[in-house]
Amino acid sequence: MQAHLVTLPGDGIGPEVTAAAVDVLKHVAAHHGHDFRFSEHAIGGAAIDATGEPLPDATREACLAADAVLLGAVGGPKWSDPNAKVRPEQGLLALRAALGVFANLRPLKVHPRLAERSPLKTERLKDVDFVVVRELTGGAYFGAKTRDKERATDECAYTVAEIERVLRRGFELASQRGRHLTSVDKANVLETSRLWRHTAEQVARDYPEVHLEHQLVDSMAMLMLTQPSRYDVIVTENLFGDILTDEAAALAGSLGLLPSASLGDHHGGLYEPIHGSAPDIAGQDAANPLGAIASAALLLRHALGLEAEAAVVEAAVEHVVEHGPWTRDLGGTATTSQVRDAVIAALDLDEDCRPAFLAGMRACG
Repeated sequence: MQAHLVTLPGDGIGPEVTAAAVDVLKHVAAHHGHDFRFSEHAIGGAAIDATGEPLPDATREACLAADAVLLGAVGGPKWSDPNAKVRPEQGLLALRAALGVFANLRPLKVHPRLAERSPLKTERLKDVDFVVVRELTGGAYFGAKTRDKERATDECAYTVAEIERVLRRGFELASQRGRHLTSVDKANVLETSRLWRHTAEQVARDYPEVHLEHQLVDSMAMLMLTQPSRYDVIVTENLFGDILTDEAAALAGSLGLLPSASLGDHHGGLYEPIHGSAPDIAGQDAANPLGAIASAALLLRHALGLEAEAAVVEAAVEHVVEHGPWTRDLGGTATTSQVRDAVIAALDLDEDCRPAFLAGMRACG
């Protein structure tokens, strides 16, 4: 397969973890007969410094022409003034809108070896394996905004079409997993949430094999921490999803492990680890690259349809989580480069060993 992949390293640790993920993708391409062509472009604070814009026209056009986009992180103290007219996060929001990626998938699975690093009791983390599907291009983040000396407003607006398309993504995913979908809203107060709940009920009729459950966002915030193993696929609107996914990240023991995929109807999608730019460790070869590498696996699956290759990369990440080496955030001392090399070494297991490795049998080597 031939594919053109755009990389947007961004700010802070973004360039380091993105480079590690690209090295893994190059290794996969070489060993599976694919031709991946990479081009790098600026976004976020780095783009502001270079061009004055968080999403330069050249970056936007390159992303629209690519088969998929791999992003590192944006932002940092240098550009943190909330009153600034130009901010790094504006580049990311504009890119999502340009690509038409409306569904953000954030899978979360708690590895037994890392359960003790979570603030929750380990017994509550057994068998936690769910995916949050967050609506990405509507709601308060994209609504009309006003501000004067005495008053500010942020409009939250949704159409049936916007709600339906992200819910269908969730139902399709649930039908392939545990057949349980939890729709999160605030229907006891908000009109947009009442429309959301009604639309969920309508869409559910097309997926009779999937059980639909409704939860209010405030109770969901509590249940996600007290009963996380009961959930399979969780679908919610933009603002609620932003908050809940950061909360859910605490379950895994480290933000550095978690990937995401932002998908639409036409473009191959935008893939990025959920962590921030971590400027305090930028340039030290200390960042955990596993979230970026796992995001590259999602790119292989969702953008390029390479399921086998995606599964091998995910198994290699799992192997490193189980056996090390670990970066500082996981209690280890390994560098970004050492973790990257360990993932690539796991990819190089003998073909006779690979079925056992994919099944989770650790005797291979």
